Amino acid sequence: MEISPDLPYARVFEEYADKYDQWFSDNQDVYLEELKRIREAIGDIPSPALEIGVGSGRFAKPLGIGYGVEPSWSLGLMAKGRGIEVIRAIGEAVPVKSSVFRMVAMITVLCFLKKPEETLHEIHRILVHDGILVVAFIEKGGIIAERYLSRPDKGRFLSHARFYDHDEVIYMITGTGFYLTSVDCRLGFCILTFQKSDKV
Repeated sequence: MEISPDLPYARVFEEYADKYDQWFSDNQDVYLEELKRIREAIGDIPSPALEIGVGSGRFAKPLGIGYGVEPSWSLGLMAKGRGIEVIRAIGEAVPVKSSVFRMVAMITVLCFLKKPEETLHEIHRILVHDGILVVAFIEKGGIIAERYLSRPDKGRFLSHARFYDHDEVIYMITGTGFYLTSVDCRLGFCILTFQKSDKV
C-alpha cells in the first residue's frame, strides 16, 4: 500500500530515518529501560501481535512482535531487515481482515496520530475477542517531554507531536471499546494496557 506522506512529521521521519534509528544506540540506557518496562507490562507476548507505527523495529524485534504497520518507507525497510513483516499503511486504515491479532501495541506513536480515535477503532476491529492493546507514550508536561523537546535529536520529531496526559488517554481509549487493565506511569513515560470489549 503506497502512502504519500503529506504531514510534516511524516516527512521528518522519512528524511531523518537513520538519525531516528541511531538514537536507540546512542541512548541505550533509556531505550533498554523503556523496553524492560513495556515487557513487564505485557508479560508473555501473544501471537500474532502487531505494532502500529513500528518505526525501525527497535521495540517489535526484542518484544517478539512479528507484524508492524508503518507509513515510512525508510523506517519500514529497517524494520523488515530486523525480521518484522511490515504493512505499509497508516493506523487509521489497516489493510487486514477483522479479528486477526491477539495483541496490538502503540509505542510512542499516539502523539503523532492525526485521528487517534479512528486508529483505535481500527485496532478494535483487527483484535480478536478479548485481545490486548498496549499503549506506551510520553506524557504531556512530564520531564521526558520537556527534556526531549529541547534536544535536536528528539526535538525534530517531537516538535510535531501532540502530547496527552494519562487521564486523557484512558478516557479516549475506554471510549472506543476497551477497558483498562494496568497502569505504569513514571517519570513522564506511561504504559497502559487494555482489553478489547465487544460493547462499543
